[in-house]
Amino acid sequence: MRHGILNKKSWIAKVRQDRYLLLLVLPCVLYYLIFKYGPLFGIVIAFKDFNLHRGIWESPWVGLKWFSQFMNSRDFWPVLKNTFALGFMKLLFGFPAPIILALLINEVRHVFFKRFVQTVSYLPHFISNVIAAGIMTMFLSPRNGIINDLISLLGFDRVNFLVEESWFRTIYTSSEIWQHLGWSTIIYLAALSTIDVQQYEAARLDGANRWQTTWNITLPGIAPTVLIILILDIGKVLEIGFEKVYLLATPAVYSKADIISTYVYRVGLSEGNFSYASAIDLFTGLISIIFIISANWASRKINGNSLW
Repeated sequence: MRHGILNKKSWIAKVRQDRYLLLLVLPCVLYYLIFKYGPLFGIVIAFKDFNLHRGIWESPWVGLKWFSQFMNSRDFWPVLKNTFALGFMKLLFGFPAPIILALLINEVRHVFFKRFVQTVSYLPHFISNVIAAGIMTMFLSPRNGIINDLISLLGFDRVNFLVEESWFRTIYTSSEIWQHLGWSTIIYLAALSTIDVQQYEAARLDGANRWQTTWNITLPGIAPTVLIILILDIGKVLEIGFEKVYLLATPAVYSKADIISTYVYRVGLSEGNFSYASAIDLFTGLISIIFIISANWASRKINGNSLW
Protein backbone atom coordinates (compact mmCIF):
# COMPACT_ATOMS: atom_id res chain seq x y z
CA MET A 1 0.00 0.00 0.00
CA ARG A 2 2.76 2.38 1.05
CA HIS A 3 4.74 1.40 -2.06
CA GLY A 4 1.70 2.25 -4.25
CA ILE A 5 1.28 5.69 -2.61
CA LEU A 6 4.97 6.43 -3.15
CA ASN A 7 4.73 5.44 -6.80
CA LYS A 8 1.68 7.69 -7.23
CA LYS A 9 3.53 10.63 -5.65
CA SER A 10 6.53 9.94 -7.81
CA TRP A 11 4.34 9.88 -10.93
CA ILE A 12 2.69 13.19 -9.99
CA ALA A 13 6.11 14.71 -9.32
CA LYS A 14 7.30 13.63 -12.78
CA VAL A 15 4.22 15.17 -14.40
CA ARG A 16 4.83 18.44 -12.54
CA GLN A 17 8.48 18.40 -13.52
CA ASP A 18 7.74 17.87 -17.22
CA ARG A 19 4.50 19.87 -17.35
CA TYR A 20 5.73 22.30 -20.03
CA LEU A 21 6.93 19.49 -22.28
CA LEU A 22 3.61 17.71 -21.79
CA LEU A 23 1.76 20.87 -22.75
CA LEU A 24 3.76 20.98 -25.98
CA VAL A 25 2.77 17.39 -26.75
CA LEU A 26 -0.89 17.89 -25.80
CA PRO A 27 -2.10 19.35 -29.18
CA CYS A 28 -0.56 16.41 -31.03
CA VAL A 29 -2.18 13.90 -28.66
CA LEU A 30 -5.56 15.62 -29.00
CA TYR A 31 -5.25 15.64 -32.79
CA TYR A 32 -4.71 11.88 -32.90
CA LEU A 33 -7.44 11.18 -30.34
CA ILE A 34 -10.03 13.30 -32.16
CA PHE A 35 -9.20 12.78 -35.82
CA LYS A 36 -7.44 9.38 -35.90
CA TYR A 37 -8.64 7.19 -33.03
CA GLY A 38 -12.11 8.72 -32.51
CA PRO A 39 -13.38 7.86 -36.03
CA LEU A 40 -12.34 4.22 -35.47
CA PHE A 41 -15.56 3.91 -33.48
CA GLY A 42 -17.42 4.06 -36.84
CA ILE A 43 -15.95 0.69 -37.83
CA VAL A 44 -18.81 -0.93 -35.96
CA ILE A 45 -21.24 -0.12 -38.81
CA ALA A 46 -19.36 -2.68 -40.95
CA PHE A 47 -21.10 -5.31 -38.83
CA LYS A 48 -24.51 -3.62 -38.86
CA ASP A 49 -27.20 -2.80 -41.39
CA PHE A 50 -26.67 0.89 -40.78
CA ASN A 51 -29.70 3.12 -41.08
CA LEU A 52 -29.05 6.86 -40.99
CA HIS A 53 -32.34 7.61 -39.21
CA ARG A 54 -32.01 4.88 -36.59
CA GLY A 55 -28.38 5.66 -35.76
CA ILE A 56 -25.45 3.35 -35.12
CA TRP A 57 -26.69 1.60 -31.95
CA GLU A 58 -30.32 1.15 -33.07
CA SER A 59 -29.31 -0.35 -36.43
CA PRO A 60 -29.49 -4.19 -36.44
CA TRP A 61 -26.39 -6.38 -36.27
CA VAL A 62 -25.72 -8.43 -39.43
CA GLY A 63 -22.38 -10.06 -38.58
CA LEU A 64 -20.13 -10.59 -41.61
CA LYS A 65 -22.89 -10.08 -44.18
CA TRP A 66 -21.19 -7.13 -45.95
CA PHE A 67 -17.78 -8.85 -46.06
CA SER A 68 -19.40 -11.93 -47.59
CA GLN A 69 -21.32 -9.81 -50.08
CA PHE A 70 -18.15 -8.04 -51.20
CA MET A 71 -16.11 -11.25 -51.59
CA ASN A 72 -18.92 -12.96 -53.50
CA SER A 73 -19.65 -10.03 -55.79
CA ARG A 74 -18.54 -10.16 -59.40
CA ASP A 75 -16.50 -6.98 -58.86
CA PHE A 76 -14.34 -8.48 -56.10
CA TRP A 77 -11.58 -10.06 -58.19
CA PRO A 78 -11.33 -7.28 -60.84
CA VAL A 79 -11.00 -4.47 -58.28
CA LEU A 80 -8.63 -6.54 -56.13
CA LYS A 81 -6.49 -7.35 -59.17
CA ASN A 82 -6.41 -3.70 -60.29
CA THR A 83 -5.53 -2.53 -56.77
CA PHE A 84 -2.71 -5.07 -56.42
CA ALA A 85 -1.39 -4.23 -59.90
CA LEU A 86 -1.26 -0.48 -59.21
CA GLY A 87 0.11 -1.02 -55.70
CA PHE A 88 2.93 -3.34 -56.79
CA MET A 89 3.86 -1.12 -59.76
CA LYS A 90 4.07 1.84 -57.40
CA LEU A 91 6.20 -0.22 -54.99
CA LEU A 92 8.43 -1.68 -57.72
CA PHE A 93 9.21 1.62 -59.47
CA GLY A 94 8.33 4.22 -56.85
CA PHE A 95 10.27 2.76 -53.92
CA PRO A 96 13.81 2.71 -55.41
CA ALA A 97 13.42 6.06 -57.24
CA PRO A 98 13.95 8.35 -54.19
CA ILE A 99 16.89 6.20 -53.04
CA ILE A 100 18.60 6.64 -56.41
CA LEU A 101 17.89 10.40 -56.41
CA ALA A 102 19.19 10.75 -52.83
CA LEU A 103 22.41 8.91 -53.78
CA LEU A 104 22.86 11.16 -56.84
CA ILE A 105 22.21 14.34 -54.83
CA ASN A 106 24.65 13.13 -52.18
CA GLU A 107 27.37 12.85 -54.81
CA VAL A 108 26.87 16.44 -56.04
CA ARG A 109 29.59 18.72 -54.67
CA HIS A 110 28.25 22.05 -56.02
CA VAL A 111 26.08 23.33 -53.14
CA PHE A 112 23.92 25.72 -55.22
CA PHE A 113 23.11 23.05 -57.82
CA LYS A 114 22.41 20.57 -55.03
CA ARG A 115 19.93 22.94 -53.34
CA PHE A 116 18.34 23.79 -56.71
CA VAL A 117 17.72 20.11 -57.53
CA GLN A 118 16.29 19.45 -54.09
CA THR A 119 13.95 22.46 -54.25
CA VAL A 120 12.69 21.67 -57.75
CA SER A 121 12.12 18.01 -56.89
CA TYR A 122 10.22 18.92 -53.68
CA LEU A 123 7.76 21.31 -55.34
CA PRO A 124 5.37 18.77 -56.99
CA HIS A 125 4.67 17.27 -53.56
CA PHE A 126 2.92 20.50 -52.52
CA ILE A 127 0.48 20.69 -55.41
CA SER A 128 -2.91 19.05 -55.02
CA ASN A 129 -3.91 15.86 -56.80
CA VAL A 130 -6.43 17.86 -58.83
CA ILE A 131 -3.71 20.11 -60.26
CA ALA A 132 -1.35 17.16 -60.73
CA ALA A 133 -4.02 15.28 -62.69
CA GLY A 134 -4.70 18.43 -64.72
CA ILE A 135 -1.00 18.77 -65.60
CA MET A 136 -0.86 15.11 -66.63
CA THR A 137 -3.97 15.55 -68.78
CA MET A 138 -2.51 18.60 -70.53
CA PHE A 139 0.87 16.94 -71.14
CA LEU A 140 -0.79 13.82 -72.55
CA SER A 141 -3.36 15.60 -74.67
CA PRO A 142 -3.49 14.00 -78.17
CA ARG A 143 -3.88 17.40 -79.88
CA ASN A 144 -1.41 19.78 -78.23
CA GLY A 145 0.17 17.85 -75.34
CA ILE A 146 3.95 18.13 -75.05
CA ILE A 147 4.39 14.33 -74.95
CA ASN A 148 2.47 13.85 -78.18
CA ASP A 149 4.29 16.79 -79.76
CA LEU A 150 7.60 15.00 -79.06
CA ILE A 151 6.21 11.73 -80.41
CA SER A 152 5.04 13.55 -83.54
CA LEU A 153 8.46 15.19 -83.99
CA LEU A 154 10.05 11.73 -83.89
CA GLY A 155 7.77 10.65 -86.73
CA PHE A 156 5.32 8.46 -84.80
CA ASP A 157 1.54 8.68 -84.61
CA ARG A 158 -0.01 10.58 -81.74
CA VAL A 159 -1.34 8.44 -78.90
CA ASN A 160 -4.52 9.11 -76.96
CA PHE A 161 -3.03 7.94 -73.68
CA LEU A 162 -6.00 8.68 -71.44
CA VAL A 163 -8.46 6.49 -73.33
CA GLU A 164 -6.18 3.48 -73.90
CA GLU A 165 -6.45 1.14 -70.93
CA SER A 166 -2.97 -0.33 -71.51
CA TRP A 167 -1.45 3.06 -70.57
CA PHE A 168 -3.41 3.79 -67.40
CA ARG A 169 -1.16 2.00 -64.90
CA THR A 170 1.97 3.51 -66.45
CA ILE A 171 0.45 7.00 -66.32
CA TYR A 172 -0.65 6.64 -62.71
CA THR A 173 2.69 5.20 -61.52
CA SER A 174 4.67 7.86 -63.40
CA SER A 175 2.57 10.66 -61.93
CA GLU A 176 3.03 9.31 -58.39
CA ILE A 177 6.81 9.08 -58.84
CA TRP A 178 6.98 12.59 -60.31
CA GLN A 179 4.84 14.11 -57.58
CA HIS A 180 6.47 12.51 -54.52
CA LEU A 181 9.99 11.63 -55.66
CA GLY A 182 11.75 14.69 -54.22
CA TRP A 183 9.85 14.70 -50.95
CA SER A 184 10.61 11.03 -50.34
CA THR A 185 14.34 11.69 -50.68
CA ILE A 186 14.37 13.79 -47.49
CA ILE A 187 14.48 10.82 -45.16
CA TYR A 188 17.25 9.14 -47.19
CA LEU A 189 19.29 12.36 -47.30
CA ALA A 190 18.89 12.55 -43.52
CA ALA A 191 20.12 8.96 -43.23
CA LEU A 192 23.07 9.73 -45.51
CA SER A 193 24.08 12.68 -43.32
CA THR A 194 24.57 10.31 -40.34
CA ILE A 195 27.30 8.30 -42.07
CA ASP A 196 30.74 9.09 -40.66
CA VAL A 197 32.75 11.03 -43.28
CA GLN A 198 35.96 9.48 -41.93
CA GLN A 199 34.87 6.20 -43.51
CA TYR A 200 34.88 7.89 -46.94
CA GLU A 201 38.26 9.50 -46.31
CA ALA A 202 39.74 6.17 -45.23
CA ALA A 203 38.26 4.44 -48.28
CA ARG A 204 39.68 7.08 -50.65
CA LEU A 205 43.12 6.73 -49.06
CA ASP A 206 42.84 3.03 -49.83
CA GLY A 207 42.12 3.87 -53.47
CA ALA A 208 38.35 3.31 -53.54
CA ASN A 209 36.42 5.14 -56.28
CA ARG A 210 32.92 6.65 -55.94
CA TRP A 211 31.10 3.49 -56.96
CA GLN A 212 33.07 1.41 -54.44
CA THR A 213 32.41 3.89 -51.59
CA THR A 214 28.72 3.96 -52.51
CA TRP A 215 28.47 0.18 -52.58
CA ASN A 216 30.54 -0.53 -49.46
CA ILE A 217 29.81 2.50 -47.23
CA THR A 218 26.76 4.48 -48.36
CA LEU A 219 24.33 1.65 -49.08
CA PRO A 220 25.12 -0.31 -45.89
CA GLY A 221 24.85 2.99 -43.96
CA ILE A 222 21.28 3.66 -45.10
CA ALA A 223 20.18 0.00 -45.23
CA PRO A 224 18.20 0.08 -41.92
CA THR A 225 16.29 3.18 -43.08
CA VAL A 226 15.61 1.63 -46.49
CA LEU A 227 14.32 -1.51 -44.80
CA ILE A 228 11.92 0.36 -42.51
CA ILE A 229 10.51 2.41 -45.39
CA LEU A 230 10.15 -0.76 -47.48
CA ILE A 231 8.16 -2.50 -44.73
CA LEU A 232 5.88 0.52 -44.39
CA ASP A 233 5.43 0.79 -48.18
CA ILE A 234 4.54 -2.90 -48.45
CA GLY A 235 1.75 -2.23 -45.98
CA LYS A 236 0.43 0.50 -48.27
CA VAL A 237 0.14 -1.67 -51.38
CA LEU A 238 -3.66 -1.69 -51.11
CA GLU A 239 -3.93 1.85 -49.78
CA ILE A 240 -3.90 3.62 -53.12
CA GLY A 241 -5.27 7.13 -52.97
CA PHE A 242 -8.75 7.62 -54.35
CA GLU A 243 -8.39 11.14 -55.76
CA LYS A 244 -5.80 10.76 -58.50
CA VAL A 245 -7.15 7.45 -59.82
CA TYR A 246 -10.63 8.95 -59.94
CA LEU A 247 -9.37 12.10 -61.71
CA LEU A 248 -7.20 10.31 -64.29
CA ALA A 249 -9.63 7.51 -65.07
CA THR A 250 -12.06 7.72 -67.98
CA PRO A 251 -14.88 5.28 -68.77
CA ALA A 252 -12.70 3.78 -71.52
CA VAL A 253 -10.03 2.64 -69.02
CA TYR A 254 -12.29 1.65 -66.16
CA SER A 255 -11.50 -2.04 -66.51
CA LYS A 256 -7.93 -1.18 -65.35
CA ALA A 257 -8.69 1.83 -63.17
CA ASP A 258 -11.46 0.55 -60.91
CA ILE A 259 -9.67 -0.11 -57.61
CA ILE A 260 -10.97 -0.74 -54.09
CA SER A 261 -11.07 2.95 -53.09
CA THR A 262 -13.00 4.01 -56.23
CA TYR A 263 -15.30 1.00 -55.80
CA VAL A 264 -15.99 2.05 -52.20
CA TYR A 265 -16.84 5.54 -53.39
CA ARG A 266 -19.03 4.39 -56.30
CA VAL A 267 -20.89 1.48 -54.73
CA GLY A 268 -20.68 2.37 -51.05
CA LEU A 269 -20.77 6.13 -50.53
CA SER A 270 -22.53 7.31 -53.74
CA GLU A 271 -25.35 4.83 -53.21
CA GLY A 272 -25.55 5.51 -49.47
CA ASN A 273 -24.51 1.97 -48.45
CA PHE A 274 -22.21 3.03 -45.64
CA SER A 275 -22.05 -0.38 -43.98
CA TYR A 276 -20.87 -1.99 -47.22
CA ALA A 277 -18.26 0.75 -47.75
CA SER A 278 -17.00 0.37 -44.16
CA ALA A 279 -16.72 -3.41 -44.51
CA ILE A 280 -14.63 -3.06 -47.69
CA ASP A 281 -12.41 -0.44 -46.08
CA LEU A 282 -11.92 -2.63 -43.00
CA PHE A 283 -11.08 -5.58 -45.26
CA THR A 284 -8.41 -3.46 -46.97
CA GLY A 285 -6.97 -2.40 -43.63
CA LEU A 286 -6.74 -6.00 -42.40
CA ILE A 287 -4.90 -7.07 -45.56
CA SER A 288 -2.48 -4.16 -45.14
CA ILE A 289 -1.78 -5.18 -41.52
CA ILE A 290 -1.08 -8.75 -42.68
CA PHE A 291 1.34 -7.38 -45.28
CA ILE A 292 3.20 -5.27 -42.72
CA ILE A 293 3.46 -8.11 -40.19
CA SER A 294 4.66 -10.52 -42.91
CA ALA A 295 7.25 -8.08 -44.24
CA ASN A 296 8.44 -7.29 -40.71
CA TRP A 297 8.73 -11.01 -39.90
CA ALA A 298 10.63 -11.73 -43.15
CA SER A 299 13.00 -8.81 -42.51
CA ARG A 300 13.73 -9.98 -38.95
CA LYS A 301 14.40 -13.52 -40.17
CA ILE A 302 16.63 -12.45 -43.07
CA ASN A 303 18.85 -9.75 -41.56
CA GLY A 304 17.70 -9.15 -37.99
CA ASN A 305 16.30 -5.65 -38.63
CA SER A 306 12.61 -4.96 -38.16
CA LEU A 307 10.09 -2.37 -36.99
CA TRP A 308 9.37 -4.26 -33.76
